[in-house]
Amino acid sequence: MADLLGTGPSDEKETENEDKKEGKRPWDDIPKSEKIVRTPDLAETLGFYDMNNAKCCHNVFPDPSLARFLCAELTRGYFLEHNEAKYTERRERVYTCMRIPRELEKLMIFGFFLCLDAFLYVFTLLPLRVLLALLHLFTMPCCGLRGSLLLQPAQVCDIFKGLIMVLCYSMMHYVDYSMMYHLIRGQSVIKLYIIYNMLEVADRLFSSFGQDILDALYWTATEPKERKRDSIGVIPHFIMAVFYVFLHAILIMVQASTLNVAFNSHNKSLLTIMMSNNFVEIKGSVFKKFEKNNLFQMSNSDIKERFTNYVLLLIVCLRNMEQFSWNPDHLWVLLPDVFMVIASEIAVDIIKHAFITKFNEITADVYSEYRASLAFDLVSSRQKNACTDYSDSVARRMGFIPLPLAVLLIRVVMSSVNVQGALSYSCLLLFYLGMVTLKVLNSIVLLGKSCVYVKRANMEDKLFERPSTAAPGKTPSRTRKTSRCDPSGDPWSERSPSTSSPIPEPDPDPDTLTPSPPATPEQKEEEGMEGTELKHRTPKKDLLDVDRFTICGNRID
Repeated sequence: MADLLGTGPSDEKETENEDKKEGKRPWDDIPKSEKIVRTPDLAETLGFYDMNNAKCCHNVFPDPSLARFLCAELTRGYFLEHNEAKYTERRERVYTCMRIPRELEKLMIFGFFLCLDAFLYVFTLLPLRVLLALLHLFTMPCCGLRGSLLLQPAQVCDIFKGLIMVLCYSMMHYVDYSMMYHLIRGQSVIKLYIIYNMLEVADRLFSSFGQDILDALYWTATEPKERKRDSIGVIPHFIMAVFYVFLHAILIMVQASTLNVAFNSHNKSLLTIMMSNNFVEIKGSVFKKFEKNNLFQMSNSDIKERFTNYVLLLIVCLRNMEQFSWNPDHLWVLLPDVFMVIASEIAVDIIKHAFITKFNEITADVYSEYRASLAFDLVSSRQKNACTDYSDSVARRMGFIPLPLAVLLIRVVMSSVNVQGALSYSCLLLFYLGMVTLKVLNSIVLLGKSCVYVKRANMEDKLFERPSTAAPGKTPSRTRKTSRCDPSGDPWSERSPSTSSPIPEPDPDPDTLTPSPPATPEQKEEEGMEGTELKHRTPKKDLLDVDRFTICGNRID
């Protein structure tokens, strides 16, 4: 072919040598449309290469096909370590949800024994304290000690508690439990379901306002005479307290009667509806914003609700055993329903708290802080300069008021058990001694555990801080040492010595002052808006200062 064209190998070699001398590459003669551009280092976007810096034609990429797409879908990979922080956070959330049942039940058990201690105090130590106070009152004039107070403030409060218990118990004799039971049993299932929900709401409202009534009575009776009194008197407050305890006891009796009707219904439909009502509580709480203080309130409310339900179940069992002449076989009939109610209550609490902590990004360690706060109340109430009784501090913290529940339980026990003869009274005395022993052992164990929790939380220094004595509506001065609450809002934060007292600023020299330019209308408007915001804004509360229902519902500060 080379001979036909008149060219030979020598001509081709000469052409190559000339191209090398001119710097011409062999592929420069290829048309631009036939060149294949390789772009391995270009950024890939949406499956294509970024061609802003390189020009190529349609034959750069192979033609798409279904087989190639399926092959890519089956063989494509990804790397989770490129988003390590996200997946680590998701794993921690799972671990937090797994820790919630254990940490929550620790708090619930500790709170349950706190309520039990306050409840047993009403039956065991309160009668003895009332007797000692009355003995001191009657023997004081005989001893000639006229210059001192007849009774200490704590003794006055104990006497009022005893009088309220006696009067309310005598008034409860006029309430027929059997008539109330049959009146409730004659209602339809839907009516009973609505009644039970209304009773739960009323119980929370009574608990919210009841302790305020009792505290007002105690303070009015023990307020120093030197101060100007703005109260309506001790007797009106005492009458209000008696009627409150009586009405609250009747309310709890209606709750117990409704639960008793649910247990004794043939198809158990009412009991099922009442148990499903607990799961409705999840819907009303999980999908709302919660902060640490709000969750603390909800935890205290759950502790109080669980303890109250246990006492209601005890009342239901006592009434049913009385109707069946204390036949032990009937107890085995009641136990499955009792365990079902308890299990549903525990399951609802675990699910509710697990999802609240998940949605609000709250760690499970917060429950140990709650436990330390409850332990702080117990330890501080045992000090010599304590400002309140322990049972009252539990009532303020959890909303659990033991007086109405104790009056109802005494009424049910005395109507269910016939005490006649010396043997019955001796058994009653032994039972009382057993309750005293249980109360003492429970108090000792709780006090030891509370000291451990307070020490772990580094809250020992707060025990020796005196409460502020600022007047209502006024804020204490900044130089005065604050009580319990740290301004940062975190009870577990350590304040440095530099921030414990304010640093005095030097007085400015009037000669060196320069007049500031007048404020513009925009600046005045901004200052006015900031002032209104600060006026309506409330400071964050310390966990130690969060009483029951201080943050109504789920309102966030």
